[in-house]
Amino acid sequence: MIILFDLDGTLIDSTEAILESFEHSFDFHKLPRRDNEEIKSLIGYPLDIMYKELGVEKESISDLIATYKGHYRDISTQKTVLLKNAKEAIELASRFATLGIVTTKTGHYSKVLMEHFGVMHHFEVLIGREDVENPKPHAEPITKALQKLDIKNREVWMIGDTKLDLIAAKSANVNSIGVLSGYDKIETLKMFTNVILNDALEAAIYLQNRKK
Repeated sequence: MIILFDLDGTLIDSTEAILESFEHSFDFHKLPRRDNEEIKSLIGYPLDIMYKELGVEKESISDLIATYKGHYRDISTQKTVLLKNAKEAIELASRFATLGIVTTKTGHYSKVLMEHFGVMHHFEVLIGREDVENPKPHAEPITKALQKLDIKNREVWMIGDTKLDLIAAKSANVNSIGVLSGYDKIETLKMFTNVILNDALEAAIYLQNRKK
């Protein structure tokens, strides 16, 4: 079995770091701050789409992203936590499956974070924003991850907290589990998957039981 995990809202909570980095980028470029709830509703999308949806002029987006990333790099490990049960989920899943990470975060920062939490060694592949042309909900991040793994005759599952993860899984023709530990509500997740559980640990237990 192969299990691919999303990061934000699935394994980690970096909401504080994300919001602070957005505030810093708006302040630095002398633009009005946006409402935190509006920003949170966009977490999971790539930064360029988030800024676009927040009404930033197209020609300014790359500058704001650069400022955001500089600040995020400095604070991410201090202002990000593993979600409850996430470490247990990773350790359990690693006993019966090959694990990967598929995220719209920058892959480099994602690896630093997971090494900081002492769990990166459980993952055989990590696909971040810079590794693909088309981020989730496109299938490319998942298919790219699978290209780096031996998938012959193996079940593949994507675990994520937003519709982006579930749509990407369907587009890549792999199974999916929606978890309620993150940003999308159950009503949204139900539209895109038949399996919805509370968190990554429940998902890992569910998949372990399938193996028996």
